[in-house]
Amino acid sequence: MAETQSLSDLSDLAAATGVDAEVAEAPVEPVRDAFGRSYATGRRKDAVARVWIKPGTGRITVCGQDQEVYFARPVLRMLLQQPFQVTNRLGQFDVVATVKGGGLSGQAGAVRLGISRALVNYEPGLKPALRQYGFLTRDSRMVERKKYGKAKARRSFQFSKR
Repeated sequence: MAETQSLSDLSDLAAATGVDAEVAEAPVEPVRDAFGRSYATGRRKDAVARVWIKPGTGRITVCGQDQEVYFARPVLRMLLQQPFQVTNRLGQFDVVATVKGGGLSGQAGAVRLGISRALVNYEPGLKPALRQYGFLTRDSRMVERKKYGKAKARRSFQFSKR
């Protein structure tokens, strides 16, 4: 324990573990395409969102429609803004997303995950802030499948004594 604390410099730590200092210090490079956009995929329940972000005025377009039209409920629109609020990037990026599958709630969650991942691809320094609020974790909860002999996943048919 005391030996680990004495290794304060990253290069000393890299030398002690046998890793090259250049490899240990290499910063993560931003991932952008020829148009200056970053891409990411988000998923929740049965919804899959493909998300592109680029510097802009803060417009969010989902399946060719403005976010106010596609996500009519304010709570769903709030979900899309959360990654930008946490990273203090509100109104700095334009988002273009296409969503398939699931319902509106699952689609909004998928777009939020896609925006968070795309922000990390665009600016890797934002990863700790987004990780702290859980925006980079995929919500693994899925609908349970229906079993044979049951009315739904767990609900039994009504019992009749006679």
